[in-house]
Amino acid sequence: MMNQKQREKLVIGTRGSKLALWQAHYIKDMVAEATGLPVEIKTIKTTGDKILDVPLAKVGGKGLFTKELEVELLNGTVDLCVHSMKDVPTDLPEGLAIAGIPLREDARDVLISHTGAGFGELPEGARVGTSSLRRIAHVRGLRPDIEIVDVRGNLDTRMGKAESGELDAVILAAAGIRRLGWGSRITTYLSTDIMISAVGQGAIGVEIRKDDVYMNEVCKHITDADTFACITAERIVMNRLEGGCQVPIAAYCRRIAGVEHGEDAITMDAMVGSVDGSTILRVSEVGSINNPVALGELLVGQLRDLGADEVLREVRAAADVADLK
Repeated sequence: MMNQKQREKLVIGTRGSKLALWQAHYIKDMVAEATGLPVEIKTIKTTGDKILDVPLAKVGGKGLFTKELEVELLNGTVDLCVHSMKDVPTDLPEGLAIAGIPLREDARDVLISHTGAGFGELPEGARVGTSSLRRIAHVRGLRPDIEIVDVRGNLDTRMGKAESGELDAVILAAAGIRRLGWGSRITTYLSTDIMISAVGQGAIGVEIRKDDVYMNEVCKHITDADTFACITAERIVMNRLEGGCQVPIAAYCRRIAGVEHGEDAITMDAMVGSVDGSTILRVSEVGSINNPVALGELLVGQLRDLGADEVLREVRAAADVADLK
């Protein structure tokens, strides 16, 4: 139990979805154990929660699922915010920091189909639901015959669209489904050879005020060092390429075993693509867990050498997101 620093309780800010609340309670238990303090949860509605009838890429802006939480954090009405790391912009508001990231869940994407068909087995012209430009680029690069249908809403609603036959399949993140105990509903796990994960996918982030010395210390007790380093490398890719939900960028970093690489080795795959799938740029490199920033910078350089900046310029220059779909 840590020194309580004269605090009587701690308050977590979170979104109100089933998954967000699962994550908040998960962090609550860890924080309560580390501090011995009572921990409360405050639900806060974000812009991304309010706009459900428009594709995320068309909504535009950064921090769609974090901004309102960060306002309360800066105002001191909450002590920490809990986010899905894939939703956290790489440029945070002044005075805030991601200080804690526990052990990551499965970072892969999954397919849920009502017939049990895998990705390669889906019929020609299959209707597949996703709102992610990253997933759309991957799918179109491999299966240009597939019809993409934009789907938003809570996780169970999106899964239900495939299970009921309204869609042939939906593509979702494995982590949220597994955390909510719905792993048996997954049809197929998509290898990162097929679909590289979103930056931060499967990881939970704890955001605090930089000057909160006590919460900085708390976050040390709940952080998995390897996960933190890998997410750092991925976020370098996103940051340097000025990515977000409006562009198809992917990066997935993890530890690797093997004498040839050394005990500190990590490897990362990264991708930049056009939304129509005609251009998919992929790179992969090995680096050191002790310098994740260098690995991120290396892959950014390789992607730029392959023409990533031009691909992303064309995506951003599209007059209307509908043109991308």
